[in-house]
Amino acid sequence: MTERMNLGALAGEAYKAMSALDRFIRSSTLPQPLLELVNLRASQINGCVYCVDMHSSDAKQAGESDARLHAVAVWREAPFFTAQERAALAFTEAATRLSTGDITDEIWAEASAHFTEQELAALVIAVGTINAWNRFGVATRMTPESYKE
Repeated sequence: MTERMNLGALAGEAYKAMSALDRFIRSSTLPQPLLELVNLRASQINGCVYCVDMHSSDAKQAGESDARLHAVAVWREAPFFTAQERAALAFTEAATRLSTGDITDEIWAEASAHFTEQELAALVIAVGTINAWNRFGVATRMTPESYKE
C-alpha cells in the first residue's frame, strides 16, 4: 500500500499535541515495558501496521522477548504475563473495542487492584492516545519504519 499523506508535515501542531500526551505517559510511573505491550495490543486490534511495527521493535530493543511479543495477541492463553500486565491488556482491549462492548466494572476493578489511581489515570490516557495514533496511521496508511529501511 502507498502512504496517502504525511500527516505530521500537514498537521504539525496536532502532532505536537499528541507528542505532549506521549511525554505525559512516559513520565508516569507506569513501567515502560507494560506501555509497549499496551500500545502493541491496541495497535493489533486496530490494524495499524505502522504502530505494530514501531511498538514491537521498541519493546524488542528494550529487552522484551520474542515469545512474549508474539503472544500479545493471545495473552489470555499465554502463561508468561503478570497479573498487572493482564489487567492492563484487558483494560486496553475493552477501551479499544468500545463499539462492541464496555469497560465493565470487573475490568475496571481488576485494573484498579494493580495500579494506583495516578497510574490508572495514565493508563486511561495511554490507551486513548495509542488509539488516536492508530487512527492516524490507518487513515493515512503510514508506512512502517522497518519497511522503509
